[in-house]
Amino acid sequence: MLILCLICHEELSQQMSWSSFLLSEPKACDECYQSLKKIQSPTCPLCFRPQENEQVCQDCQTWENDQHWKNMLQKNVSVFEYNDSMKELLATFKFRGDAALVEVFHNDFLACYKTNLVKEKIDFTIPIPLSPERLYERGFNQAKLLATFLPLAQIDILTRTHHEKQSKKSRQERLTASNVFSIVDSSKIMNKKILLIDDIYTTGSTLRHAAKVLKDNGAASVSSLTLIRS
Repeated sequence: MLILCLICHEELSQQMSWSSFLLSEPKACDECYQSLKKIQSPTCPLCFRPQENEQVCQDCQTWENDQHWKNMLQKNVSVFEYNDSMKELLATFKFRGDAALVEVFHNDFLACYKTNLVKEKIDFTIPIPLSPERLYERGFNQAKLLATFLPLAQIDILTRTHHEKQSKKSRQERLTASNVFSIVDSSKIMNKKILLIDDIYTTGSTLRHAAKVLKDNGAASVSSLTLIRS
């Protein structure tokens, strides 16, 4: 059976069966996979930014020194750094509609959860939603696809107002943006531990805005797991 790398589309192995491909075999060739850089310690304990020590980074200190945002997001954990290979892969995944690429990240995303978050005893995952307009444009929500890799119940109770793409905003615009999230049914999250799922942590603004809506509506705590730490 001819199986192709999901990234470069070169042949992986003629010996692989469909069952082994779906269950355990790599979805990318060694060259493509090795071009992606996993985050290694030390990191900021709050946002997982790679750095020279394990102290809280300046960005997180700024967030935590603001009483409006203090303790809003318990912590973020990420899998990969945002290097050139990941930038290209994310563009293909999100903006060119290649949803199948998510399978490249399955094992690493699950392993990151088990290593860093399983002890938190999370009750639910909530994927960061797209606006209806963005979902129609893209055809899928990348955060929902990532959330399916985790052994946790997934609930979709956040909605999002259509807004300019985050990738087109400056850092300051992201930090000062009004909250685009609202909640459909707060009864499901009352006193629950929530794990937000998204593709990328950049400034932390999106995740904190979502966390604020959840905590204001009764969530006990909110953490996040993202594929990439920019």
